[in-house]
Amino acid sequence: MAKIHPQTSVKGSDHSTSERETFTIWMKSLVFHGNGCTVFNSKGEVVFRVDNYQTRRSSEVFLMDFNGEVLFSMKRKILRIFESWEGYKWIDSKLNKERSWFQVRSNCSIFRRRKHKTCHVSLGCDKNTPRSSYQITGLEGKSTFKIIDNAGHLVAQVIKKQSLSGVPLGDDVFTLIVEPQMDHSLVMALVTVHGLINQKL
Repeated sequence: MAKIHPQTSVKGSDHSTSERETFTIWMKSLVFHGNGCTVFNSKGEVVFRVDNYQTRRSSEVFLMDFNGEVLFSMKRKILRIFESWEGYKWIDSKLNKERSWFQVRSNCSIFRRRKHKTCHVSLGCDKNTPRSSYQITGLEGKSTFKIIDNAGHLVAQVIKKQSLSGVPLGDDVFTLIVEPQMDHSLVMALVTVHGLINQKL
């Protein structure tokens, strides 16, 4: 397999840019015997990571930057028979406990699965943030999916990563493409929740 996890970490990070950005998601934790994923930017630097340590399908998961500073924490909830995750934003290593930043709800009950799977995202649960919404759409059992806004515009997508010659790099390596002006940390938090709902983390 081609090298997908360089040895460098980014020294500074802007969570949104004016250009489309491409990331590599490696579904492996940097922690020995841990569960999670590691995210590299186009320069091969570590920018995000998720480490569940020795727990799979945890009810609370943390998205961190390369230094281990928490950016978002996601908590699983069951609303009747539907699975839901709430995301809480951390600022300067402090959790905003007043209200969740976003909520992701699967359109499938925990007892029934559909071929076409859609997750509804409510953003702006925090009272100081304008409310908006997104949809995460994909096929049941597939790891590729798209995130679209309420106007139907693509804001991010995850696809299988391929080498320059077009050879897939494996089932645990993906390309994340984020459109301009999107918060990369928010998109990665939504990607993480999607992986948890689909039992990939």
